[in-house]
Amino acid sequence: MTGQNRSTRLGLMDLALLATVFIWGANFSVVKYALAELTPMTYNALRFGGASLLTLLLAWLVERNLRIERSDWGYFLMLSLIGNLIYEVLFINGLALSRAGNTSLILSTAPIWVAVLGTATGQERLSAVNWVGVLLSFGGLFVLTAASAAGLAMGRGALVGGLLVLASAFCWSVYTLLLKRMVHKYSSLVATAWVMALTSPLLILAAAPDLRAQNWHAVSSRSWLGLLYSTVLAISIGYTVWSTGVKHVGSARTAVYSYLTPLISVSVAWITLGETMHPWQAVGAAAIVVGVVLGRLKAGT
Repeated sequence: MTGQNRSTRLGLMDLALLATVFIWGANFSVVKYALAELTPMTYNALRFGGASLLTLLLAWLVERNLRIERSDWGYFLMLSLIGNLIYEVLFINGLALSRAGNTSLILSTAPIWVAVLGTATGQERLSAVNWVGVLLSFGGLFVLTAASAAGLAMGRGALVGGLLVLASAFCWSVYTLLLKRMVHKYSSLVATAWVMALTSPLLILAAAPDLRAQNWHAVSSRSWLGLLYSTVLAISIGYTVWSTGVKHVGSARTAVYSYLTPLISVSVAWITLGETMHPWQAVGAAAIVVGVVLGRLKAGT
C-alpha cells in the first residue's frame, strides 16, 4: 500500500470516528428521553439484543466467516463482560440518575484512564504535562459531581449516578486497551459482533423482571425511534467503527475522539432537554475537558 493510499484510508477512518462521536454525543439525550418511558434494564436488553443480531448478520454478509479460534473464546468473553455487560449496566443506570450532559462529561475521562492504564502496563509513557491533565480532570470530576450532589442539579442521586458513570468510563478504557489484540487478529466487524453477542443473553436475562413489569402501552413512537437510533447507529455501527479505529489508528488516537462527545452531548441536551449548568458545574466541566486534552497531549498510539 502506497503512502498516499494509507493517508487516504486514515483520513476516511478519522471522518468515520468523527461521525461516530457525533452519533454518541446525541445518543445521551436520545436515551435520556426514552428512559422516561422505558426502564433502564428494559432499554438495554432491547437495544443490545437487536444490535447483536444486526451486527452478526452484517459480519456474516461482509466477511462470510465468523470463525473464532477456540483458544480465543475466553478472551472474547472477558471483553464482552467488561465492554458490554458491566459497562452497559453501569452506564444506563448512571444516566438514569444523572443528567445527559453530566454523564457525557464524566465518560469523556475515558482517554485519561486509557493513558493511566497504558502507562501502568508499559504501553505508554506520560509526561509532566500529561500528569497535570490527569489531576485536572480528576479535580473537575470532583467539582462536577459535588456540585450536582449538593442540590445544584438533581440532588443526592446525581452523586450515585456520577459514580456509576465514572466506573463505566473505567470499564470502557480497559475494553479499548484489551480490544486491540483481537481486532489485529480478526476483522473489526467479526470481533465486534462476537463481543456484543456473547453478553447479550446475559443482559436480557438480567432485565427479565423489568421486561415483565414494563408498561408497553406507555411507550410512545418517539421512544421506539430513539431505541432504533441507539440500536443501529450508536451500538451496531458505532462499536464497529470504534473497533476499526483501534485497529488502524491505535487505541490512544481513537480515544482522543472522546474529547468531542461531551461538547456535542451538552449542546444537544441544552437544545432538546433544556438542561443548563450551574457555574460550579461549568467550572468542573471545563476542567475535565482541558484536563483530558492535556492528559493525551503528544501521547503515543
